Amino acid sequence: MENEKLIIPQLVSLDDPLGADKDSVIAALAAKIACTGRAEENGLIRDLMAREAKSVTGMPGGIAIPHCRSQAVSVGSLAFARLKKPVDFGAKDGPADLIFMIAAAEGQGQAHLKLLQKLARKLVDKNFLANLRSVDSVEKVADIIMEVVEPGSTAAPKNQPVAKGVATPPISPAAPKIQKKETDEEKGNYLVAVTSCPTGIAHTYMAADSLANKGKELGIPVYVEAQGSGHVDRLNPALIAGASGVIFAHDVSVQAPERFAHLPLVDVGVKAAINDPEKLIREVTAKKNEPNAAPVVAAEPIQTEESVGWGRRIQKAVMAGVSYMIPFVAAGGLLIALGFLLGGYDVAGPAQDISLNFSLWHLPDSGPFGEGKIATNRSGLLLYLGALLVFLGQSGMSFLVPALSGYIAFGLAGRPGIAPGFIGGAISVTLGAGFIGGLVTGILAGIIANSLSTLNCPRWLAGLMPVAIVPLISTLLMGLLMLLLLGRPLAALMSGLQNWLNSMAGTSAILLGIIIGLMMCFDLGGPVNKAAYLVGTAGLSQATDGAYQFMAAVMLAGMVPPLALALSSSLRPKLYSPAEQQNGKAAWLLGLSFISEGAIPFAAADPLRVIPSMMAGGAVTGAVAMALGVGCRAPHGGIFVLFAYTNVFGALIALVAGVAVAAVAVTFAKMNRQKSAAVKA
Repeated sequence: MENEKLIIPQLVSLDDPLGADKDSVIAALAAKIACTGRAEENGLIRDLMAREAKSVTGMPGGIAIPHCRSQAVSVGSLAFARLKKPVDFGAKDGPADLIFMIAAAEGQGQAHLKLLQKLARKLVDKNFLANLRSVDSVEKVADIIMEVVEPGSTAAPKNQPVAKGVATPPISPAAPKIQKKETDEEKGNYLVAVTSCPTGIAHTYMAADSLANKGKELGIPVYVEAQGSGHVDRLNPALIAGASGVIFAHDVSVQAPERFAHLPLVDVGVKAAINDPEKLIREVTAKKNEPNAAPVVAAEPIQTEESVGWGRRIQKAVMAGVSYMIPFVAAGGLLIALGFLLGGYDVAGPAQDISLNFSLWHLPDSGPFGEGKIATNRSGLLLYLGALLVFLGQSGMSFLVPALSGYIAFGLAGRPGIAPGFIGGAISVTLGAGFIGGLVTGILAGIIANSLSTLNCPRWLAGLMPVAIVPLISTLLMGLLMLLLLGRPLAALMSGLQNWLNSMAGTSAILLGIIIGLMMCFDLGGPVNKAAYLVGTAGLSQATDGAYQFMAAVMLAGMVPPLALALSSSLRPKLYSPAEQQNGKAAWLLGLSFISEGAIPFAAADPLRVIPSMMAGGAVTGAVAMALGVGCRAPHGGIFVLFAYTNVFGALIALVAGVAVAAVAVTFAKMNRQKSAAVKA
């Protein structure tokens, strides 16, 4: 339909006087969009000016792109003006005579966003801009632009050549095809880049094509991940691994920057990639030969996101959910632990009553408080401050399961999965299904939302899908499955797990401690380690003795590997390389802080001797901690949260015993290796 097109003749101005400054031009073009019924004028102008205040929208070559995403816009639109007298939009090379105003609707559907992205990429094409400067009618302008964003949607204007774009290398995650014996990709003679801007429509894609085009001119392929609005095509890990450097051209945070951690980096604003891409390419290429640059690795055959099995995708999503959940656990758990330190362990019950009904000018006595008539051992300021901290911590911990569920769904389906995931987590808490229910609801919500997001819909419906239809239907289906089928069985499973943890004693507790210790030291922060940590931290929300003992075994065993390797490398430094000796010094603090990853450099260099030794020490620590009934109410912090432990002396004994066993085991293993090498020599 004509009214759904990105641009129509009524949105074009050719050589009309729109004002002497950019504010006047923006207001005039916004009024054009409003006159077509596609936006509310004042709201659109307000949002355009707010975006303009963040950074200038003038671009090299005499163009400007004022743009915004706005709730005042009902139909995504482009207004165009060719000015007889150029106006300053802040570009370094002077005023602009070609103005492209992009007005995107909040919650814009994928179809319209893709059209806007195509246009943004075309703005680096000089032939396209030259055509617009010479065209003689508003109808031809609309046709030229629509032919760019939707080829075949209009007939090419008569007597007006359609601009031919410069061919660009791919900016998708597709693997480079092997066409000769040794390609540039195999040699690592290519770069990767990430571009992003606050709105995610114009600058993001202009920067992407600017880098890709310039790379082709220089003979250095540049593969770009444009992190714009809507779906993001991620660069494949194998492609990233083989690159010789990375360019971050961004005005908002780069998503998952750790993927590029091994590469030489140039980090700039998004407009730098538009203004001078050659400088950035040469700069990062020069860093390739710096001493700290990572070795180039040949890229392997690419696996796209679609080709990865659901099992692997669910595993990655669960790990992502755990990583997003940890801040809630850390903040909530440590606040509760500090509250216990000030107010005593009996402050947990009346914490809400004290926090809401007392103040610094009306301090509580020792109780009793609330409907349960709970008395406390402390009173006055310490009790009040302790209650405040516990109440804050309890509020944070209440988000534990919803956050886990919500971010698992986010990992599987993106933004449409967040609402059903969080709601599913809340349902799990209400039903008593706990973190097991949260895992299930997160996976269910993510799979359902992902399936719905891939449906082909009419354009009029596409805009509603990610913000309304997908969350609504996903929540409905997931909620009914939990309430009608899965909720009660999962609650029974969770209840059984809690009863088992609370009933542990003697041999069964020691056996569980051994298993926990082995898991925590097996992969040093990997999936097995994270699985044990997830159970431990999620159990804190149950506030039972068994859960606290599980958490203590997890934390103490996780401290063993870095401390043991720090001790071994200090006592027998000749068994370790100079780099490992330096890592050993840092591992003291990492171990005391419960950062198991401090042992990874040692395990990577000698896994067959290091990992079994660490597992032996972790098993000892877990068993001793369980045997002595050590509990921990904090989810993180290592030795620095001793106040959160019950039986502090027992915790120290368990830790020292495990570190000693692991240190002795790894030392003797390395000594035997040296003796074997000497005999062979």
